[in-house]
Amino acid sequence: MRQPLARSFNTTGPCDPRRHYMLPPAPRLPDARVLIEMDRYFVLHAPRQTGKTTTLNALASELTAEGDIAAVMFSCERAKSAGDDYAAAESLLLESLRRAAEGAGWPPELLPPDPWPQGTPGGRFISALTEWCLRCPRRVVLFMDEIDALQGNSLVSILSQLREGHNARHGSQSFPASVVLCGLRDVRDYKVASGGAADRHNAASPFNIIAESLRLSDFTTDQIAELYDQHTQATGQKFTKDAVDRVFELTQGQPWLVNAVAHEITFKMGVTGHIATEQVEEAKERLIRARATHLDALTARLYEPRVTRVIEPILAGTMPSTDDSIDDDASYVHDLGLISDTRRLEIANPIYREVLLRVLGARAERFVMAEPHSFVLPDGRFDLPRLLEEFVVFWREHGEVLIRQEGYHEAACQIILMAFLHRLVNGGGYLDREYAAGTKRLDVFVRWPYPGPGGERLMQREAMELKVWRAGENDPMPDGLARLDRYLDRLTLTTGVLVIFDRRPEAPPWRERGGFEQATTPSGRQVTVLRI
Repeated sequence: MRQPLARSFNTTGPCDPRRHYMLPPAPRLPDARVLIEMDRYFVLHAPRQTGKTTTLNALASELTAEGDIAAVMFSCERAKSAGDDYAAAESLLLESLRRAAEGAGWPPELLPPDPWPQGTPGGRFISALTEWCLRCPRRVVLFMDEIDALQGNSLVSILSQLREGHNARHGSQSFPASVVLCGLRDVRDYKVASGGAADRHNAASPFNIIAESLRLSDFTTDQIAELYDQHTQATGQKFTKDAVDRVFELTQGQPWLVNAVAHEITFKMGVTGHIATEQVEEAKERLIRARATHLDALTARLYEPRVTRVIEPILAGTMPSTDDSIDDDASYVHDLGLISDTRRLEIANPIYREVLLRVLGARAERFVMAEPHSFVLPDGRFDLPRLLEEFVVFWREHGEVLIRQEGYHEAACQIILMAFLHRLVNGGGYLDREYAAGTKRLDVFVRWPYPGPGGERLMQREAMELKVWRAGENDPMPDGLARLDRYLDRLTLTTGVLVIFDRRPEAPPWRERGGFEQATTPSGRQVTVLRI
């Protein structure tokens, strides 16, 4: 007899419960069933690789198995090639729909007509769905995955036909009882594309239910523990509570990252025995260095103008533009999964925070020629004062050129210093960064493991605050000392470093920059100030 397949953590494509550890999909989307029972048309949106397709597949199977509904999920992705050719898009969608229904193993009476009825281009989709629904003994429910693949006139045509069919139902089963548009975008984009206005009061579109547009949530700490416990039950290998908590801190529950960290540890790193925070940290570093497909797909968006307008003030700590378009830009970046909220602009999780700075700082990092091991003291600790002195030399020589070349001009100072730190610290230590729009700062926490006198593992902890002195502003040192004070208090540290970049036109010549001084914070801590 063939042995059952061993399950693993999935990082590619939809989950298969026979092959992958996975959470029950229904609890992640409790409102979907209610809306379907109410025969509603609605949108499910979430960033890529958060489990949309897995959830819809499972929900379609559950609904169909209950006997009253024929629910099928099909992908619109193939129709992307049609572009504005809406007739070709109709054919490709209907072909994908038929293949999905046949692959579901339904009895013949539930299947769509074969062949689909012919019709006038621009009306064939509604005609085909109408004929299927009239002959099907059950209510038909469609999950249209990857709806974002439809473009231009093809998107307008399909959504307009769905609107017409929706409005012509009048309580009959002449058209799908419920349609779910699943993709990256929120409801307002589909409303506009289907001929309506973006406001929530527009009645001309079936997609005027903004309050019922669903977003698939990320995992909670308890859900991560539940997922990881499936591995423990299958193999006996346990994730400690601290490890689970650290995974949540690093990923904020982003499903692909949660699975990728566990896959890295259990498969690629081949860890045996209990899994602790040390393995989680190593897995995080390996994922970032490898620039997995998911991370690459996100960072490829960084130089899109809409993305830059949102991400640059987050990195620089400045206020975003007051232009009317910033709200739409923030919604777009939120739908991509890069930020956690459209009001308080912050990068979605610490792993994304680090990836973004590493990608943007790659050019500057190539200029760093110092050897990381040369900054390790005889007792194993890291020589932070010497690193800062070396950065002064680096800044005087390369700073002006690198700032001029940096696409994220307002955040150039932060990006360049982070590149320098990453090149010299990340070989043996860890960098944690905190930044957000409007904060006027970037906080850096350096952790460097080293052996104690008895061979025990100790951790050196250093904190830095980065500020930029811009034209027309007052000296940021008083505010920087106060903010650094609060940061040190949170980290329970007695000293730290405040770095002030001078971006004013009247700043000293580049060759004269880089003065160190000692200062006292409001609470009395002695800290180092580097003006550069």
